[in-house]
Amino acid sequence: MFLPQQDEWKLGTGVGNGTVISEFILSGFTELEQRLKLFFCMVLLLMYLTTVMGNAAIIFLVCVDNRLQTPMYYFIGNLAFLEIWFTSSTSTKLLVILSSGRRTISVGGCFAQSSFYFALGGAELALLVVMSFDRYIAICQPLRYAAIMKHRLCIQLVAAVWVMGFTFSIYRLVLLSKLTFCGSNKIQHFFCDSTPLFQLSCSDITLLWKIDSFFISFIVLSSLCLTVASYTHIFFCILQMPAASVRRKASATCSSHLTTLAIVYGSCIVLYAHSSGYISLETNSIVALLNTVLYPFLNPFIYSLRNKAVLLALKEVMARASAQFFP
Repeated sequence: MFLPQQDEWKLGTGVGNGTVISEFILSGFTELEQRLKLFFCMVLLLMYLTTVMGNAAIIFLVCVDNRLQTPMYYFIGNLAFLEIWFTSSTSTKLLVILSSGRRTISVGGCFAQSSFYFALGGAELALLVVMSFDRYIAICQPLRYAAIMKHRLCIQLVAAVWVMGFTFSIYRLVLLSKLTFCGSNKIQHFFCDSTPLFQLSCSDITLLWKIDSFFISFIVLSSLCLTVASYTHIFFCILQMPAASVRRKASATCSSHLTTLAIVYGSCIVLYAHSSGYISLETNSIVALLNTVLYPFLNPFIYSLRNKAVLLALKEVMARASAQFFP
């Protein structure tokens, strides 16, 4: 969490050429050739549709199948709902940029995108903490799991996650409303991230940038510490399990979870808990893709579609649908 040098960040209070900016230009991936843009667009579209349909399928199965009416799947269903909107907040505009070349976005649209992105991202990190706590209770204290993870507590935890996200969105809107833009309107990114917006501001953003950096770094690092603490306890509990088959099963589940957590937290630390002034546009955009595209794409497979209960529920739903439409 550092403040880049002033010559990189336009910290002066001048008003530039006096022009009031009404829209921004997203300049991410401008260096790609047309063929590469089309190929990238097709890959991104396939991943986006898979992400939306996979997460929507998980939400549907959790709602209709009684075997999935458990705290773990309740949290996974909420995570799937978050993932749909989180990846949509950036991927849809990127698809428009790559397919049509329309790179403009209004100031209000930019602020809304930034607010949704950080609100949903913050809520997702909080939900990952809740899910790691749920797994800790299930593996390390299985006899007390039903008594601790009651339905009322699950609802309260999820409600707290959504309240946090809503509060974060209000904070982002208030913060962005303090910025003034009167010079260049070219955002060096494919979406309205914090760093490029602060770079374009012609007002003194020193204090605002420090507050924003501290706030985002606190959310990322505190959620990371809580999640790591839960999985550390889980790891030691797995080592103490007497049956080797149980240890292998629990280890395989946790290792796949840790892979996705490494992607999301690694990208967040590089983007928001690190001196982004020393990261190139290309590196910043690629790392952001891991967070906004790859991680939501992997989640349905890691958390649900590898699970036997979910696969069984999916097969039964497909069998019923097939019997209804093709008797």
